[in-house]
Amino acid sequence: MADITTWFTLGLLGELLGTAVLAYGYTLVPEETRRRYLLLVAIPGIAIVAYALMTLGYGAIQVQGHAVYAVRYADWLLTTPINVLFLALLAGADRRETIALVALQALTIAFGFAGALAPTPINYGLFAVGAALFGGVIYLLYGAVAEAASETLSDLEMSMYRTLRNFVIVLWSVYPVVWLLAAPGLGLMDMETASMVIVYLDVVTKVGFGVIALFAMTNIGSVSDDEVVATAGD
Repeated sequence: MADITTWFTLGLLGELLGTAVLAYGYTLVPEETRRRYLLLVAIPGIAIVAYALMTLGYGAIQVQGHAVYAVRYADWLLTTPINVLFLALLAGADRRETIALVALQALTIAFGFAGALAPTPINYGLFAVGAALFGGVIYLLYGAVAEAASETLSDLEMSMYRTLRNFVIVLWSVYPVVWLLAAPGLGLMDMETASMVIVYLDVVTKVGFGVIALFAMTNIGSVSDDEVVATAGD
């Protein structure tokens, strides 16, 4: 199996390519959505820095005989709240719900990091708190934020919201499983395997989220343009 540095290098290349594709996509989305679209470019853009540092051998903390990649948690602390912020803005959620959603997601990462640093059994307690906070994120995305989306979005936009929400929640749910099986938890998964899985998840969630949104936004823009042309023809 490839070593950790190889996986980090592949992750860096994936994030670089994804950022380039999404940056080009900025020219394709409707002008009125470009400011929000920049959030999608920022997600893999931030990950480039994290993966560059890890590839060069920086950002690891030795804890109880295993490495905890602090720079990876810093990446997640910045990028995953941007994911949910994008969903809240898309849905037209109010300020209170948006702040709660972003804060819960950030705290999920913070407690996961704290658990990775803490000794047993404290690590499991911190992990459980993080999991409960992530449950709050899911509750909002399927509850209040989804209700706001249903009141403000068109059918195409609502389909985009549901697809992005389900995509990110399903894939994010794999990360806690890796945490439990890898060194911070039960230690049943070696560092190389854990790194391989996390790199794959990182590229798919960050770049995939943006690409799905890009295609949906360009499709919505095309439909809107067709409607304007049809109205003008009438």
